[in-house]
Amino acid sequence: MLHINPLQQWYPLSDPAMEEPLFKVPTMRRIVCINLISERDLDEKTILAFRHLLEKH
Repeated sequence: MLHINPLQQWYPLSDPAMEEPLFKVPTMRRIVCINLISERDLDEKTILAFRHLLEKH
């Protein structure tokens, strides 16, 4: 999850727009280190909640 934030900065993607490339672009999956089988619940709400957690702390 921590690697998603820099990807959003490098490629100007919103939280909803970030969800699709994470599952369709193999390079982004490797950078973020996700497994498609175990990370099915990785959606825009999860990305948003994690970003708010980072901003808070």
